[in-house]
Amino acid sequence: QMQLAESGGGLVQPGGSLRLSCAASGRTFSSNTMGWFRRAPGKEREFVAQIKWSGSSTVYLGSVKGRFTISRDNAKNTVYLQMNGLKPEDTAVYYCAAAQGTVYHYWGQGTQVTVSS
Repeated sequence: QMQLAESGGGLVQPGGSLRLSCAASGRTFSSNTMGWFRRAPGKEREFVAQIKWSGSSTVYLGSVKGRFTISRDNAKNTVYLQMNGLKPEDTAVYYCAAAQGTVYHYWGQGTQVTVSS
């Protein structure tokens, strides 16, 4: 089993920045592809970003590309999501997830991000 715990959410004004963290514990972390997802009010959960185990390969949702950066520190069993230029439409609960193979199998409880003036 792997446990994931997100932190770093909060209320920020449009154009502001937040850095989300996801700390993993339990089974091996360094070999897993890690991802961030979000669920906005009244909407389905959507993929935001992912990073392969080596950190050399990343993928982003089109609307966050150039504003968000995913990174990981395998020594600390932590994955990050740096969010800059935040917009009201980025308001959502953000979830960290760990893949087992190609399927996201482990999920955190989520952290709320609210972008509002």
